[in-house]
Amino acid sequence: MLRSPLVLPILWGAMFATPASADPFYNAALCKPAYSSDSATALYEAAEKLAKPDTSMLGADVYKLPQEFGQDGFKTREVIFAGTSVGVLIEGLQADALANRYQLAKKGSTLLGTATKDYSRALPRDQQPQPELGTVSIIARESPSLPGKTLLACEFVLKADQEALDRYEESRTP
Repeated sequence: MLRSPLVLPILWGAMFATPASADPFYNAALCKPAYSSDSATALYEAAEKLAKPDTSMLGADVYKLPQEFGQDGFKTREVIFAGTSVGVLIEGLQADALANRYQLAKKGSTLLGTATKDYSRALPRDQQPQPELGTVSIIARESPSLPGKTLLACEFVLKADQEALDRYEESRTP
């Protein structure tokens, strides 16, 4: 069942295979709109109609769309859904450039050593869909597990998960 007003424009564009058909995916990576399970489900269902997922990446589905798309000089063909995030895989190692363009700050954590570069910017409190549960942020991340690509995503992190990661990082600091 389609649950979002975003779905109709996505599917309409997809039917005509225009480069603009993927713009909602890029916008979603920029948290436009802010992450919610309903918006993520609508995008996931739209992606399912455009391509078959590559499920070889642990915990993520990657959809290679038929046409390249992007914004602000960044290009991609791949949409990714992982846990409570939706994003795109930008061509090249672009975390620094994405951070500069979208005003993202360098994070102190490397996500348990899995990220070589990690930037984020939390949405303002009035744009947080469930601030009592967690934080929605725009992230840009490079990792050896994504060779030649950079993850740009809208990510929802539960407060409890962030607190656990912070405690772990603190325990590793000499």
